Amino acid sequence: MSFQATATGHKMTMDAGEGTGGEGSGFRPKPLLLVSLAGCTGMDVMSLLAKMRVQVDGFDIDVHGELTEEHPKYYHKIHLTYRFRGEQIDRSKVEKAVALSQEKYCGVSAMLRKAAELSFEIRYE
Repeated sequence: MSFQATATGHKMTMDAGEGTGGEGSGFRPKPLLLVSLAGCTGMDVMSLLAKMRVQVDGFDIDVHGELTEEHPKYYHKIHLTYRFRGEQIDRSKVEKAVALSQEKYCGVSAMLRKAAELSFEIRYE
């Protein structure tokens, strides 16, 4: 149940959990999809903020997906929480960068939005 994937010159292991015949030695495919979403929008946001000359001291994204009850189980709801840390963050620019990522630039968001309800929130810490 363990697979090695190679993409853009990098290797990664995917494996099922111990309860489903795997050893838990790598990412599971569906959570990896959520990681891809966070990575895509996170890179967009940081790139846009750099262009807007907005400096942040810290940035994290929490992503939570809700699976359907019936097989095939898929994420029908996905929620992103963008968390920013910093002293003098221009909130209007942060909100613009997040909106641009979600509405225009993040291809993973655009693709997943066709199959799931995507929502997000922004928090300042």
